[in-house]
Amino acid sequence: MRLSRRALLAATTAATSLTAAPPATAAEPRRRLRTGFERLAADGYSLLYGRRVGIVTNPTGVTRDVRHIVDVMHADPRVDLVAVFGPEHGFRGTAQAGGSEGRYDDPATGLPVYDTYLKSGRPLADVFTASGVDTVVFDIQDVGARFYTYIWTLYDCMEAAQLAGKRVVVLDRPNPVTGRSAQGPVLHKEFATFVGRQPISQAHGMTVAELAGLFNGEFLATPVPLETVRMTGWRRSDLYDASGLPWVPPSPNMPTPDTALVYSGTCLFEGTNLSEGRGTTRPFELLGADGIDGRWAAKVNELGLPGVHFREAYFAPTFSKFQGKTIGGVQIHVHDRAAYDPVRTGIALLVTARQVWDGFAWRSDNWVDKLTGSTQVRTAIDAGASTEDVVAGWQEELAAFRRIRKEYLLYK
Repeated sequence: MRLSRRALLAATTAATSLTAAPPATAAEPRRRLRTGFERLAADGYSLLYGRRVGIVTNPTGVTRDVRHIVDVMHADPRVDLVAVFGPEHGFRGTAQAGGSEGRYDDPATGLPVYDTYLKSGRPLADVFTASGVDTVVFDIQDVGARFYTYIWTLYDCMEAAQLAGKRVVVLDRPNPVTGRSAQGPVLHKEFATFVGRQPISQAHGMTVAELAGLFNGEFLATPVPLETVRMTGWRRSDLYDASGLPWVPPSPNMPTPDTALVYSGTCLFEGTNLSEGRGTTRPFELLGADGIDGRWAAKVNELGLPGVHFREAYFAPTFSKFQGKTIGGVQIHVHDRAAYDPVRTGIALLVTARQVWDGFAWRSDNWVDKLTGSTQVRTAIDAGASTEDVVAGWQEELAAFRRIRKEYLLYK
């Protein structure tokens, strides 16, 4: 990054006592994870003192004892909370994929709730201005995949806050599928949509606070005044169950951390005519279509993919593709989470589904190109490429992104 850019960032990003985790000693026992919100509250909300605060959040914005942070902050006289901003699925999480809750007053607090879904740039800046806030706080649990829209809500809010002259505070939460490494293809800018605004990898391996720094440093035309409240007690190798935090589904089809573990690979089936398991109790772990039988599980098991087995499965989705029809396919069973590579596994499943089922087809709008970030995956699979050949096709771009990503990592 250019020195002038670093100087500009230094001018717009204030240093606070909460941005760095206290140093640990070799003899010190591992501490319980504390989220950004827990640290903010423990510090008496000093970052928000004298500010008119609006918060971007959803049902995942909860304390350890599952109280919603909006309810907690609204009841605390030290915080002047004046507005809530709801993302896709809504503030209270009542909307399905591709929906939101609109503008309303929250019955529990009386606070005005503004809809941010599909708003960006000046229209979203106008929402912030109309709300009367001067500080926009972000606290949403992410799942670690580029096409999960909450990180782009964060990006859009940062851009809009800069346009509206607002300050942004990001409260960090764990990446539930670890932050060990970035994996998968990198988005090409001509394929930018709300499931991928900027060129990051399909599985980014970052927390939302780290992503906020990346967005500010690499992608926003003018950086926004940004402060982040880091976690303590989180390590990059931690899966979600190591956090001790309750899991609240970030969206209706993300019921468990197991779903999040496979999602960055199997969400690609949204771009095909196969069911990605929506309408079942195991979305993104169950995949299938009418006419598929046990040959698919056998074929993909032959590959010996690390950390995972595939079981022949039959299921009847209650909504979405093949609603009410019993179909055949596979269920993913991850037996070694450290070895498991969700993106490679997703590609292997696409390759083998095409080999064993004559009915395989991409969605007519080539949605899979938006999900993978280019035409590379689709055209390679159509040309008969193996899993290894498809994966090899993005390694150079991935290596370049990993070098950039490294500059913004906050945790060891």
